[in-house]
Amino acid sequence: MRVVAGLLLVAALVLAGTAFRVWQVARLDDRRPVDVVIVLGAAQYDGSPSPIFAARLRHAQQLYNQGIATHIMTVGGRKAGDGFTEADAGRRYLLQRGVPADVVTSIGAGSSTLESLRPAAADATRKGWRTSLLVSDPWHSLRARTMARDFGLEAWTSPTRSGPVVQTRETQVRYIVRETGALLYYWLTNSSLENEGYGLG
Repeated sequence: MRVVAGLLLVAALVLAGTAFRVWQVARLDDRRPVDVVIVLGAAQYDGSPSPIFAARLRHAQQLYNQGIATHIMTVGGRKAGDGFTEADAGRRYLLQRGVPADVVTSIGAGSSTLESLRPAAADATRKGWRTSLLVSDPWHSLRARTMARDFGLEAWTSPTRSGPVVQTRETQVRYIVRETGALLYYWLTNSSLENEGYGLG
């Protein structure tokens, strides 16, 4: 019984500690001069970003306008039947808002944060971009940063503070719980828990 109780206590501490780190990093904005701003994809509808994705893209444009980076990279693949990748939808959106075409690179691969960041990091390395600022929702920041660093990028985060994900306390709690589970799963398996309907990244 003592062993079982000890294991349960350790598990509870790990869960609580991870949830705290997700919350803690979500509150940080580590914007600084970098080689590239990487926008994590979210849903798109026939080439138009969802409200969550659009909020990320607007934030990335603000960072570009502030001179944080001279390059923006949009990432994310497509679901079956889609005519556009998330990356292409994001690039179109930024170009329509006046960002120069030679500034935005799209990496249209992957159906999860892990699968999208792998080719994004490889492309950044080929181009000599070593430092990056990741733009996503606050609760997604720690996991995305962890994965990017595992792929060899010097990565920091500047999460968006607008959009549906950050509007209500209930939504925030739900996403913190989901991200805690997803991050622990990644640490244990080095793979992604994300799937259709998971709703993150």
